[in-house]
Amino acid sequence: MYRGLLRLAALLLIAVIPLWGQTILPVSFHGWNEMAREPFAPNDAQSLAAAKEYGFASGERAVYTRGTETLNVVLYRMNDPSAAYGEYSYLRTPDMARADLTEHSSLSANRALMLAGNLVVDVQREDLPKLHDELKALAASVAARAQTGLLPTLAEHLPQKDFVDRSDRYVLGPSTLNQVFPVPIGDALGFSQGAEAEVARYRLDGRDVTLLIADYPTPQFAAKKFADLQEQFNINDSRENAKPVLYAKRSLTLIAFVAGADSQIEADRLLNQVHSDTELTWNEPTFQFTQPNIGTIVVGTIIGTGIICLFALVSGLAFGGVRLVVKRALPDRVFDRSDQLQILQLGLSSKPINAEDFYGLTGPVKK
Repeated sequence: MYRGLLRLAALLLIAVIPLWGQTILPVSFHGWNEMAREPFAPNDAQSLAAAKEYGFASGERAVYTRGTETLNVVLYRMNDPSAAYGEYSYLRTPDMARADLTEHSSLSANRALMLAGNLVVDVQREDLPKLHDELKALAASVAARAQTGLLPTLAEHLPQKDFVDRSDRYVLGPSTLNQVFPVPIGDALGFSQGAEAEVARYRLDGRDVTLLIADYPTPQFAAKKFADLQEQFNINDSRENAKPVLYAKRSLTLIAFVAGADSQIEADRLLNQVHSDTELTWNEPTFQFTQPNIGTIVVGTIIGTGIICLFALVSGLAFGGVRLVVKRALPDRVFDRSDQLQILQLGLSSKPINAEDFYGLTGPVKK
């Protein structure tokens, strides 16, 4: 029976561990305690389509209480930080001012948005600015379980002059683009081929115009896509009486579009501020080689030869001197030992040649 209970406990533990791994929102924080929790997914078609295009993985909805107060929290778990940044920009509304809850966070009277890695936290309640410390504690608890990574940098190409605050949206799919850009060009932009986009509104002469910047993997791909878009839409008013008119410009890997402008001159006030940071170098770097004159070559040759000769002389003297000194100090012990000397004789004379005649050896040479 004891073993049966252990097996049952192990099975329950195996079943519960995955549920713990999927739960990210804390059970309690800063005096707030969880009252209810359930899985979450956007309930309207447009929000769900946008979340899927960004990379929605799962979601949680939790209700927290502190005395008689309640707090509603929704968490979006995205595939990566770039997807979470896109979802954060999509959920943010113009009335939400920048906050210091996380590096990217926004706050209004009854709503707070916080981006932490691949997680987006959406908090709703009246008088939320009064709960600044509580929101910071919630953000810190969620950030500890977030997947960190680099965020998109396409927003850095947006012009700052005449920019409408908190109107920028990072876009990764056609459905989302058609929701935030007044001209339905989403399917033609090429998201399935690696494109990413940034949309923002600007106030020019009292009117709102919309700027769209699309980034592509290579300049060649961007040029081809720009040519395809010119065939499908009225780009730069190239088709007479065709509506709507999109004013556009390509800068290496970037294509910028302006919708809502009255003329090319008005659109150029934005388009001329969009530039790609990519640098292309068509020529490889070269190195200049200066050939020395004949006098330098001759002098160098003489000096080099002299150094080699001097080295040979010093080496020869050193070798011969050491050999003579050793032979004087230790005769017949190191060099030219009598038991190892042999002389080949041709027999041209009747007198035999002895090694002692050359080395002054006193002992007989063994043959």
